[in-house]
Amino acid sequence: MLLSNWHTEKLFDLDRSVYGQWLKNFTYPWEALPQIKAYVLTLGPTLDPNVYEQRGETIWIAKSAVVHPSASIEGPVIIGERTELRPGAYIRGSVLVGNDCVLGNSCEFKNAVLLDHVQVPHFSYVGDSILGNDAHLGAGVICSNFRQDKGPIKIHFEDGSVLDTGLRKMGVVAGDGIEVGCQAVLNPGSLLGRMSRVYPLTMTRSAVPEAHMLKADGSIVDVTLNSSETNEQTT
Repeated sequence: MLLSNWHTEKLFDLDRSVYGQWLKNFTYPWEALPQIKAYVLTLGPTLDPNVYEQRGETIWIAKSAVVHPSASIEGPVIIGERTELRPGAYIRGSVLVGNDCVLGNSCEFKNAVLLDHVQVPHFSYVGDSILGNDAHLGAGVICSNFRQDKGPIKIHFEDGSVLDTGLRKMGVVAGDGIEVGCQAVLNPGSLLGRMSRVYPLTMTRSAVPEAHMLKADGSIVDVTLNSSETNEQTT
């Protein structure tokens, strides 16, 4: 296991998103999770009033964003340009949403960062998580963020090594371009490398390296060596 493979700059194009400069402060992206609230409160008042409007004491929403009347938003939160909040979307505070994102019907978000062009369209929970540019979660994907035994979150790697993050809550850190199939459960401390995939109805058990796919039987295979098979999988 090479921890350098999971450095923040290895997972995300940090120059693409407005939040990338902030994430550069962290060697590993999960280190940013406890700092999201403070960053929202610092960045919000500095946003261009020609682009963003303040709709509550700690709620900043881009004027080009589309927010359905039934969406529920609790601050502190920043919602980027051209992002869409569909019916029943629930933001439960300490959330950064980038540009051109979709936060879908009956989806809940809490203490999370969504970079640009993230799509979470249907019935998902995203808590204490970071989703990279162009990340897509299929319907009903759950980012589980809390251990049943209330212990600190540990990251399990494919080679059997374990890293104790010291965090009480952590869902998933997912790199740019990931695809997760319908009704997958991403266990606490999940890591998904850039362009990785997770089969539908699958539960994560260890980190999925860049350009690899977690199959329903728990095996992890190289996407580039299984292109015909992976192209048949739907989300």
